[in-house]
Amino acid sequence: MDGVRWTAGSAPIEAAQRAADLLIELRSGEPDLAGRLAAVLAEHGEAGVELAPVEIDDLRAAAEPVGAVFAATDTSAAADALNALFARYAGPPRLTAHGGTAWHLHVDADDDGRWGEWFATSSGLALAVLLAERQAPPGGVCAAPGCARPFVAHGAGSPRRYCSSRCATRVRVARHRSGN
Repeated sequence: MDGVRWTAGSAPIEAAQRAADLLIELRSGEPDLAGRLAAVLAEHGEAGVELAPVEIDDLRAAAEPVGAVFAATDTSAAADALNALFARYAGPPRLTAHGGTAWHLHVDADDDGRWGEWFATSSGLALAVLLAERQAPPGGVCAAPGCARPFVAHGAGSPRRYCSSRCATRVRVARHRSGN
């Protein structure tokens, strides 16, 4: 692949993690949202992003249908949320190698489309692949009181309930202290 850059986020699990990380920032209410989103995008291979207020609004609007996939409690609900996202945002699938990247699949309108459409479609595509591979919801929302952070479900085994071991431990310690 002479001179072709393989991008972070090109694998479904990486793109799904990018979706969760962007959702966390979009829901945070922290100051300098543009800078925080740009930092998350850079961390996932989208360097040099400068977001205008209208683009942040687009990303916030797209956060609702992407968040609905993470909030789905079963596979059918996750599939329904993905289908609704695709009906609202996606176009025909196409292969692209924009900006020196390796060939990869897009379902947004074009390579210079709006950030919100890209966020919704690239996240939806990754989450749909994970759902199809695992036949289970591709992620979830942390069950720890006061958290509600989205997370990507990895591998087989019992369904995850918490975004991190820190949240799981916090809940377990609180339950132990309460005598339950």
